[in-house]
Amino acid sequence: MKGGVQIIKVENAINILEHRGFVEQVTDRKLVSELLDSPCSCYIGFDSTAKSLHVGHLLPIMSLVHMQSCGHRPIIVIGGGTTLIGDPSGKTESRPLLSREEIDENAEALKKQLSNFIDFSDGKALMVNNADWLVDLRYIEFLRDIGRHFSVNRMLAAESYKARLETGLNFLEFNYMLLQAYDFWFLFKNYGCRLQMGGNDQWGNILAGADLTRRLEGEDIYGLTFPLLTTSSGIKMGKTHKGAVWFDPELTSPYEYYQFWINQDDRDIPFFLSIFTLLPMEEINRLGKLKDEKIREAKEILAYEATSLCHGKENADRAREASKRLFGKNSEDFADGAPNYELDGGELEQGIPAYILFEKTGLRKTRSEARRLISQGGGYLNGTKIESYDQIIGVDNLVDGSMLLRAGKKKYMRIMRSS
Repeated sequence: MKGGVQIIKVENAINILEHRGFVEQVTDRKLVSELLDSPCSCYIGFDSTAKSLHVGHLLPIMSLVHMQSCGHRPIIVIGGGTTLIGDPSGKTESRPLLSREEIDENAEALKKQLSNFIDFSDGKALMVNNADWLVDLRYIEFLRDIGRHFSVNRMLAAESYKARLETGLNFLEFNYMLLQAYDFWFLFKNYGCRLQMGGNDQWGNILAGADLTRRLEGEDIYGLTFPLLTTSSGIKMGKTHKGAVWFDPELTSPYEYYQFWINQDDRDIPFFLSIFTLLPMEEINRLGKLKDEKIREAKEILAYEATSLCHGKENADRAREASKRLFGKNSEDFADGAPNYELDGGELEQGIPAYILFEKTGLRKTRSEARRLISQGGGYLNGTKIESYDQIIGVDNLVDGSMLLRAGKKKYMRIMRSS
């Protein structure tokens, strides 16, 4: 017992996070380890700039999953207030400002998605909106009580601001560090939160919150940041040629989400298994040793585990089955989970050259790429090789109301006739 409170011994989460590759910087490794020897509260903030989270948010979310499994209480801060300003961190230009109604609508959608990963029952985790304490702040009082603790010179030295000084940093964005620091202090004061986590571009903001709390309360609170991930090919994690890979199934279907993971570079698979799944490290180490054709097993497990966490086991099962049908011996079978493209009935009646259809559906970026692919024998229609790039495709090619295009070995699109 300590102060009348029973201390429950839990597995130290920082060891797990470091072992799996989550940790970039820690304010004080020894003190954070001591903090995590007992149950504590930790927080990560998510700005509600869109109605869906995406794969780029997955690393911090998975860190909270591990924290909760070790007995700690995650606090997720939906940035309803800070989104009204916009975070300049990692940005070369300012974000478009959203209305309060748009932000609140987005925040509700994010709550539902995060609940797929985090257990909020019985107070095991909290979700709060910083608009609840930021929007009604009195500006003069805020400057007097909070602003006086910030050095402009130190703020300008922060990476989040330095990157924007050349292109222009407006005063609205300049206030962001103060507000995020205020968040950290507020969560400590009202929820006993002593640890903030976030991407490495948030390091300056986290330090500002710890410094503010030390000045106001005489208490030490801590920070931990994650690496900013890029794939081995240099692409920002979670991005494709089509844009972000969203959690919202209406924006990125479970099948497309599954295929995103299947198509990752072989070199990234061991690390992604460690970061984006909950598999034990012994199994991850085994899968990480697979090479050449056998790496497909590791990719399928990564895709299934990641899709199951985001969309549930049932959707993951369907996506896996669809993928097997599309990429197996019976790839001409139409899979319900395959990505669909609706084509106007009039275009199908008239007929459309194959290379134009491949470009139109996104199977190739340009018509010249599509012509080259088909001329080299890489274009298929309903499992049969397309003989010429200008072959006309129309209603006669529909089978039970749809047709299946394939570009190379891996990219499929089911064409539907729009009503």
